[in-house]
Order: sequence, then C-alpha cells, then structure tokens
Amino acid sequence: MTEQMKLLPLHRLGARESSPGVLRFSLLLPWVSPASGSRMWVKVIHERDQFLQEIPPERFELAHTEDPDYGDFWSTEVDVNTHPKPHPGSAWGSPGRYVYRYVLESPGVSGEVDWIIDPFAREFGVGKLSAITLGYTPYQWSDAEADWQVPALADLVLYELMISEFGGDIDRTIAHLDYLADLGVNAIEVMPVSNVANTVDWGFLPIGYFGVDERFGKRRDLQRLIDAAHQRGIAVILDAVYGHTSENFPYSYVYRRLGFAENPFMGSFAKNYFGESTDFRRAFTRDFFFTVNHHWLDCYHVDGFRYDCVPNYWDGPDGRGYAALVYHTYRHVKSKAADGFWRRFSGGEGVGLVQCAEQLEAPREVLEASYTNCTWQNETLDAARQTAAGAPHGIEHLGLRLGLFQYPAAGKADGDPMPKSALQYIENHDHSRFVCNFGRIRRDDSGLLDEGDRRLWYKVQPYLIGLLTARGIPMLWQGQEFGENYAVPEHGWGRVLMFRPVRWDYFYDPVGQRLISLVRKLIRIRRSRVQLRRGEHYFYNHYNRYQSKGVMLFGRCVEERFSLVALNFSDRDQWVSFLFPFAGDYTEELHGEENLPNISEKQVVWFSVPSNYGRIWTREMA
Repeated sequence: MTEQMKLLPLHRLGARESSPGVLRFSLLLPWVSPASGSRMWVKVIHERDQFLQEIPPERFELAHTEDPDYGDFWSTEVDVNTHPKPHPGSAWGSPGRYVYRYVLESPGVSGEVDWIIDPFAREFGVGKLSAITLGYTPYQWSDAEADWQVPALADLVLYELMISEFGGDIDRTIAHLDYLADLGVNAIEVMPVSNVANTVDWGFLPIGYFGVDERFGKRRDLQRLIDAAHQRGIAVILDAVYGHTSENFPYSYVYRRLGFAENPFMGSFAKNYFGESTDFRRAFTRDFFFTVNHHWLDCYHVDGFRYDCVPNYWDGPDGRGYAALVYHTYRHVKSKAADGFWRRFSGGEGVGLVQCAEQLEAPREVLEASYTNCTWQNETLDAARQTAAGAPHGIEHLGLRLGLFQYPAAGKADGDPMPKSALQYIENHDHSRFVCNFGRIRRDDSGLLDEGDRRLWYKVQPYLIGLLTARGIPMLWQGQEFGENYAVPEHGWGRVLMFRPVRWDYFYDPVGQRLISLVRKLIRIRRSRVQLRRGEHYFYNHYNRYQSKGVMLFGRCVEERFSLVALNFSDRDQWVSFLFPFAGDYTEELHGEENLPNISEKQVVWFSVPSNYGRIWTREMA
C-alpha cells in the first residue's frame, strides 16, 4: 500500500472563533504566494446584512506564511468587537452567522479572482458563500450516543434518501425517522449533503466538503439527525463524492483563473466522467479527502461512506486512489475504536465501519481487492429489467444475481475478519421507478414529467419479495415502499436539476397501502429469520419446471433453518413442484395460507404460486 495518509491541521484551517468575537481565517493555497505578486483578502458580512445595498462586506487582507508540509498558507484575524460598523444599521458585531468569501489579486489576471469559497469551511451561506457562527457552541450528543453500535453488515436493511426530497429539510427528515424505524429500516444512505452551487441539485459536484449545505440546514441540525437516527437503531451512511468536483471548487477555480498549466490538487487521474477530476497522485489531494473522512466520522458521527463513482479514482488494489483511501480510513478507525464515540465500530465482527463502493464497472473486484466491505452493483437491477421485459433467460439471470453469484462473503483486513456483501436494489436515485418498466404516463413532450403507471403496481410485488429475501443488503429508494412512480431521464441535466419530492399522500391511497403492507411484512420476516440475512442462497435453476412458467425458486439456509422463496412473474397462477431438503412443518410466511405440514425429507410437493406475487415457506424449528 502507498505511503501513510496524514490528517491536515484542521485546527488552524477554515474560519474559527479564536477568542470571543475574534475570527481567524486561514487556508492552504499551494503555488500562490507574494513572491509572484499575489495578494489575498477575505470579504466578511453579517448574514442579516448580505442583501442590503447600503451595507457592503468588510474586506481584510491575509498574510502569507509557509506550511512545512503543504506550502503556501494564508491567514488573517478579525476582531469583530473593535472593528467599526460599516453602516449604522448594520448587524456587524452582533452574534450570529457571518458569511465570507476570499478574493485573490495576481499579476497577469484581469481584475480580481473573486468568489473563492473556503475549501475548509465548516458552514455555508447561500450558493458560494462560506459561513461562521459567532458564539458557536458544539453540539451536545445525547447520553444514548455513547452506547450506539453500528449494526452488523448482514443485518442491514438500507434506505436511500435525499434530505430535500424525502423530508424537505433536516427537521422534517428527523420527524420521519420513527416511520423508518417502524418500517424495519436500520440504516439510511443519505445522498450528498456537502455544499453545492445550486439550490436544486443531487449534490454530486461539490464545492465544499467539511460541512452541510445551507439548503438542508445547519451543522448542528445534521448532528441532531444522526443522533436521533442512532437513538432509533438507524445507522447513517454518507454519500461521499471524492473523484470529481464542481468547476467552482476552489482548487479547480483558482488555478484555472490563474492560467496554471498544472494544479496541486486537480488533474486527470483514472477516468474522467464528468465534473473536474481530482488527482490522487498528489499527497495534498490524498490527505485532504482522508481528512474529510475523519471529520465526518469524528464531528458528525457518521457510520460509514458510500463512495460515489469509484472509477474516477480507482487505479487498482495497490494504487494511490480509492484503495488507499479506504485502507487508511479503515486503519484510522481501527486505531481509535476504543476511544469515546469511536467505540460504535467495535461491537461486532471486525471493525464495523461501512465502506461501500459505487464501482459499477467492477463490483466484484473492488470488493475482493480492497478494504471495501460492500458495493453497489447494477447487475440485479439490470436482470430485473430484463425479466420485466420478458427477455429470454431473464429470470435465470435474476436468480443468479439475487444470490450474488461469485461475490465474496468474507475477507481479511489486517488479519481481522471482514464480512463483505453487496447491495440489492431495483430502484435508486439514478434510475426510474421500477413500475415504469410496465407502463408510463406521458405528461409532456420532453419526457421529464413522465411517470410510471401505478395501476400496474401489482407487477412489482414479486421483485420486492425477491429483493427482501435474497442474499446481500436490501436497499429501498425513498418512497419505493408505497409506490412512488417518478421517471428519471437516462441522460442530461434534467436528471440532477429537477426536484422530485416524495409524495407522502401515496402512502394513504389503495396502491400505497397494499405495497407498504407487503414491504413491512417482508422486512419483519427478514429480520426474524437468520437464514434470510446470513444463509446460503440456492437458486433452483430448472427452465422446464420453473422459468418456462415465469416462476423462480430459491432457498435460504443456515444449518437446518430453511426458507423456500417462490416468485411468479407471470400474469397467471402457476403450479410447480419442489423437493424439500428437510422434514418438518412449513409455514407460509406472507399470509399464513397454504401451509405445508408433515413434509418428509426429500418429499416432492406440488403447490401454487399466485400471479405477480410469491410465497415464502419456512421450516418451523422445534
């Protein structure tokens, strides 16, 4: 593995209140110094004054020194108490939030380089403004936080959400946590919360990494959300975007404006899909994102990361990019797992940190060859779509994918056990709702307002049954459980710049009630049956008996704890036979109908599977 990653000195970076009423502003800006004629200022204004035409921001020049590790370091100190008000009606000097930005003057550049966001800001204002709160007091975590333990990987039931679409803001998302806990969810994967330039945005082009975007809430708001989630037994996995940034990210924006041919932070590294690519060949870049991980684990108590677009910085299992970051993050957490709130990672088998890769090009490789312990994979989703389209061998492909065929279940990390798994989903933020595969309603000519035909909701049922009983970590996308039906374009800005709020009224209509009842029941069954969480997965691949009738059968087994799952993707009830491997009484779990008592070992039994539905038979243990 590559050289050790180091934590940047966050205690002297960004904006801080060094003493009451005294603000300190500092940033690293390698290769930019007074020797080349550069000067820097910070513009500061009280948040209440920022839109008033008679009150301009105050401007303070930064001094330059050299950081022994990272080079050019700029800083200044502002005494808010003694600095005169810019206007009699100004809020300057009052408690509250001050927004700020940096300005650079450099020879050869026409005018000033303005609107430089602080790369180390902990708070943000509107758009490209950084912020600091005068008189800020750290969040006091609840007493229950000291006892919180991250659930075991095999026990996770994951729910992906975007705060602005799921709840509207952090407070309303907190209000829905009881609903998620009641549903049976014990982990949420939160789409990016880092600062972006747009008000409506998925968040995958960050401009600030060390805090929560103003459109969601404040720093302590997100801490309250995570604290409240932990109190309800729900882990929080944060979407982390480290392979690319916005063009407004300061380490892209400044050097581009200065006309530099090279960049100390950005550059072509692995694959360049969109945005401005980060360059993990640079020690500064590596240490920056390692420090970002530490900050979110330490300050916000997140339980892990979903690493977006890993191909952007995947240079192999021994490379300097993604593999090195998850390796050093793992070792960092392991070294601290006996300390304070870091003990949340020490309660299970190995280190409980969740490190999930979105490496859709090679999900098995990233799972096998790195310190990743779970991965996104689109193979199940693709096979489900094939099945919905009636493609030849679609059910066979789906059966293999639900069993995570050829995916590792365990590995080693520093000699410690590391359970491994993959996510199972048929919906996520990147794709249209699954019901769209059966029929769409066109709202306009552009297709942006297309919706799936909810009258065909029943066709989704066997896919949900399979998803929540299969091997791997099941994941639901916000509102999926009651039939949300947005279509998402495959390409274009309409994907990421369109607001698609969860329509909670769907929960109450007949479709929503049927689906939520099924999902609740399935999660309850999964959580009560160890074989559905940790068991071997046996796909009974027999075309003439099963697939030719639109039926799939698979078993889940831990020793003699056995469940048989039968799915019928066709529009007709089907009769099929199965040789039961264990003797005993089998209870049908979904409705308690068609129980199978007194089954002998290796007895062949015929049973019916309802159309567009399924059955789960579980052997009762004495």
